[in-house]
Amino acid sequence: MIASRARFRYIKKLQRAAGYRLPDGAFHPANLEAISGSMNIDSLDPGTRDQVLRFFKDFLDCKCRDSPLCGCPERKFVICILELREMGLDHKDIHRQLLDEYGIDLFPADILSFLEDSVHLLEAVRSVANLAGQRELVQLSDAHIKNISR
Repeated sequence: MIASRARFRYIKKLQRAAGYRLPDGAFHPANLEAISGSMNIDSLDPGTRDQVLRFFKDFLDCKCRDSPLCGCPERKFVICILELREMGLDHKDIHRQLLDEYGIDLFPADILSFLEDSVHLLEAVRSVANLAGQRELVQLSDAHIKNISR
């Protein structure tokens, strides 16, 4: 999954704020738990603090019982990437947006590969929906394929 490839560019700063060593994976359970509870976010510089707070608000804010280890952060991240693409950003623009907004570093080639895989998955959904006579789902799949493929 694309979320497993996402890395925090400022992991050293997060480690200092947490007071212990953290893995660099943005969606690693240790990082999710540190950001959602034990980390002293006020000790971060303003730019990094804003990125961490945006990360928390956009990906970690859910009402699940097992939050933040419920899978919602990863799903929200996937949706974020797809929405950015459907807004017209290419894989390089998405990379820059993620880096600017959240401090998440993700190779543009990984983003491109994820988008291609998403189109293939949507094509499979469209085919099954077509066989099942689900016209509305076929139309939705077509719209998303068109928006991602442009």
